[in-house]
Amino acid sequence: MQNLENLISQCGVQLYDVEVANENGRAIYRIYIAKPGGVNLDDCEKVSRILSPIFDVEPPLTGDYVLEVSSPGLERKLEKPSHFILSIGELAKISAEVDGENKKLKGKILSADDEEISFESEGQILKIKIANIKKAKTYIEW
Repeated sequence: MQNLENLISQCGVQLYDVEVANENGRAIYRIYIAKPGGVNLDDCEKVSRILSPIFDVEPPLTGDYVLEVSSPGLERKLEKPSHFILSIGELAKISAEVDGENKKLKGKILSADDEEISFESEGQILKIKIANIKKAKTYIEW
């Protein structure tokens, strides 16, 4: 995975997540990439061009598969510290244990590191340990 991260970073983007899916009997190896300001089609194409020849020699899956490179989307799950770091400044819905209570919160991610996030919800700024977050997802207000 570290080599994959290094290769992808050469394209000016970060590895967000990897997923293996089976749709209509086809194996799909999905690579989600992210960068501040968002990912565009050129970013996806660059990553695909770098990885395709490598995967021809060292396939990530056995058997036939399709490689897909895309953005994780506007509304996406936040599971790893890197997901929160890449989402600083965005709106999120979070289910977490805060001060010994399970809470469902909506607000904005103000900062994040490998251990905790700073989250503004209903005028309060909360420090939430990532280990205490049960579920989190970005969202867009329309």
